[in-house]
Amino acid sequence: MVTAMTSNFPETPPSDPSVTDYDRSHLKLYLRLLDADAEGADWREVASILFGLDPDADPIRAKTVHAAHLARAKWMTEHGPNELGR
Repeated sequence: MVTAMTSNFPETPPSDPSVTDYDRSHLKLYLRLLDADAEGADWREVASILFGLDPDADPIRAKTVHAAHLARAKWMTEHGPNELGR
């Protein structure tokens, strides 16, 4: 059985125009989200496994958390590498 990383996530990650401490501390999560997205994994399963959320009990929150963090993970692929070395 795969366990969730944690179930205590904000609905949205930071939207700062630069990499934040939150981003740095969630790199593993971002990589797992990107892998799941590339494999075509169902967002409900991803929300359950990675965020510890129950998409059946609270589909709006689960979808929001998943979508917002996936968007930030994709943003990191374009903007993060240049800043992570600093």
